[in-house]
Amino acid sequence: MSIEFTVEPNQNPASDARIEEIFADPGFGNYFTDHMATVDWEGTYHDGGQWKNARITAYGPLSLDPAAAVFHYGQEVFEGIKAYRHSDGSIWAFRPEVNAVRLQNSARRLALPELPEEIFLESVKQLVSIDQKWIPTGEGESLYIRPFMIATEAYLGVRPSHQVKYMVIASPVGNYFGTPKPVDIWLSTNYARAGVGGTGAAKCGGNYAASMIAQLEGEEQGCQQVIFKDPNRDDAIEELGGMNVFYVFGKENKVVTPELTGTILEGVTRKSLLQLAEDRGMTVEERKFTLTEWREGVANGDITEVFACGTAAVVSPVGKLKAADFEIPSATGEEPGEISMALREELVGIQTGKIEDRHGWLTRLA
Repeated sequence: MSIEFTVEPNQNPASDARIEEIFADPGFGNYFTDHMATVDWEGTYHDGGQWKNARITAYGPLSLDPAAAVFHYGQEVFEGIKAYRHSDGSIWAFRPEVNAVRLQNSARRLALPELPEEIFLESVKQLVSIDQKWIPTGEGESLYIRPFMIATEAYLGVRPSHQVKYMVIASPVGNYFGTPKPVDIWLSTNYARAGVGGTGAAKCGGNYAASMIAQLEGEEQGCQQVIFKDPNRDDAIEELGGMNVFYVFGKENKVVTPELTGTILEGVTRKSLLQLAEDRGMTVEERKFTLTEWREGVANGDITEVFACGTAAVVSPVGKLKAADFEIPSATGEEPGEISMALREELVGIQTGKIEDRHGWLTRLA
């Protein structure tokens, strides 16, 4: 399915001086580019409906009816992509087609219409093309792109919305956690991010909202992130509030990450790191990984590194695991692990064009 975007340029774009000021300290998700992409949908979940009114307009507030379904029943999904400017000035995204498919999967779970991949990719290209001056080029910096879909019909009955907006906004960003240093993780025992048959495998706001109370609990204990487990599966480790987790068994040249059971989000970075680890000749295992195995593996030296991964942070070394009544020490002390940093360097190198893209993961945007 193809669709043509109309373009209405922002009549009051940010000045070059203002953008340079923002680039001096972009943070993460603090500032937004001059434009946004929007596509409307109308119909029913069963008839497929129609995507229409594709447009690029000035970034600005939305006007929604107070009865819009997204406010009352949480019908919304989103994605996260990064765009990088390469040394020749060209702009590339990392595996956006995988994000397009994941958005379709998330939409299906939330009873939202599935956006065709062509519209997804075109919306990202259109926005990046018009706002390309917003892409920073500092170490670890990029343009973070946030496609999302919300139910907009003003209707309080409990059923899928007949009206939806798909939108894309973008934000220049720096390193999510700054210089890669091990971050301490809080083990949540009172809360769950998702449950069997729930929305854990979908990228929807409710999952993140559910993790925030546990995140606050972790921050009170001096931790930067929180991790969840499944008490019904021998305390199997699941994921962090917004990242997947990996365990390196150095003596066996092996990496292990929790298997996808329907309660864990299939991260694009996770998927890519599994391939890069395999490329390095490492054994790769996706399986149940328990809290007991983590504790014993660090204690006996089998687990030599632990790291988390996601679009925002790429790879973040994990330090201590803290809980209410115990603590698992860092496998690498105060420094990041060798394998973690090698995988991070390779992945970032591919994304930024400094290392050959041998898997064809990059898509040119401008």
